[in-house]
Amino acid sequence: MEIFSSYNIIIEASIIIILSFWFNGLSKKTNIPSVLMLIALGIILQYALGYFMPDKPEFDGALEILGIVGLIMIVLEAALELELKKEKIIPILKAMGIALLGLLGSAWAAALIMHQFIPEMTMQSAWLYATPLSILSSAIIIPSVSGLSESKKEFHIYESTFSDIMGIMMFYFLIGGLNPAEDTGFAGFSINLLITVVIALIASYAIILIFQRIKSQAKLFLLIAILLLLYAIGKKFHLSSLIIILIFGLVIANVKLFFPGRLSRILKNDKVGQMYHELHIITLETAFVVRTFFFVIFGLTIAISSLFSLSVAMISILIIISIYLIRFVILRTFFGSDIMPQLFIAPRGLITVLLFYAIPKEAEVANFESGILLFVIIATSLIMTWALIKEGKKPSIITDNEIPHDPLEENELPESETPNTQNNIDLDLKDEDNQGSIPKE
Repeated sequence: MEIFSSYNIIIEASIIIILSFWFNGLSKKTNIPSVLMLIALGIILQYALGYFMPDKPEFDGALEILGIVGLIMIVLEAALELELKKEKIIPILKAMGIALLGLLGSAWAAALIMHQFIPEMTMQSAWLYATPLSILSSAIIIPSVSGLSESKKEFHIYESTFSDIMGIMMFYFLIGGLNPAEDTGFAGFSINLLITVVIALIASYAIILIFQRIKSQAKLFLLIAILLLLYAIGKKFHLSSLIIILIFGLVIANVKLFFPGRLSRILKNDKVGQMYHELHIITLETAFVVRTFFFVIFGLTIAISSLFSLSVAMISILIIISIYLIRFVILRTFFGSDIMPQLFIAPRGLITVLLFYAIPKEAEVANFESGILLFVIIATSLIMTWALIKEGKKPSIITDNEIPHDPLEENELPESETPNTQNNIDLDLKDEDNQGSIPKE
């Protein structure tokens, strides 16, 4: 039986996408992350392929490419939903601080555990292996927190996005330290970051100004191709390429902030608004497809037998305990007692797998069991599932913030149009006092 013939591949891919769409619907009803269902589907397919094909095909190359594209789409998708306003500066900075402290604290604890319990694991290698295990998975978090209150959902989007970006930067900073001849230290790293931000801003302004003048309807995949090109070229020059994607998303989602005063005159508001909404949709769709195949293929490649090793279980459980202890201390410090379900929303996923495959050959440790990776990913996802199911039993608050914002619309009412709060208080005279109030939409 030819499993990988042309028509069979089309049939198989179509069925996987249909199942993934169904998993998303099931996830909203049960609060079980669709990612876990996709990994389970991959594991089932692994055993099915083993029955029909004794020689297991190699998927590592496809997994790496899907991971990179998926990462770009997920960060872009998150950036397009971030509104930069004065009142959101504090939440953004708070989320960034929590993400950084969580990343460093979790990596430090995981590095100590692996250095202690894995033979031949140096502290330098331990930090390198610990970093992927310390990064939150925005690929899992962003689709999973849609049912939370707006403030908590926003916090998780900020935190997971910053964790992705800072974790990747930290990982490649540690890789640079493996070769003393090429290591530029913290100063060189800071200069690299500054150069990346400047390039990202220049590229973002140029892309918006050029694309608003393109009359062709088929231009969004051209835009995505340019972003992928910028990301790949940036990687070749050892830049923090994910910053380019993040900044472009922020610029197009907040054009009034980045094109103030006279600069706003060069914008074609209708074109830029259309570009934003269409890009938001196509990014969402592309991220869905890429995420689907990434986690299914990951399920196809994992070795289930490694989960039943006593040493793997012990090291993994210690790492998981350290993750939540550190997270508890950080969230308690920043938020006080209101830390549920945020405490348990700390899954590992796409970035963890992607960076694990990016560890250089010279830094690989033969005694490291890949089952640790799988154990931590599954356990943290299951813990998040439990927390979301528990949270879902509480009365929900209906909000009107589900529709993506228009970056060209003003979000503040003029002072003269501000609703009269006194009219809402004086209920006995509401028929007379509410003449000048704005009706609710």
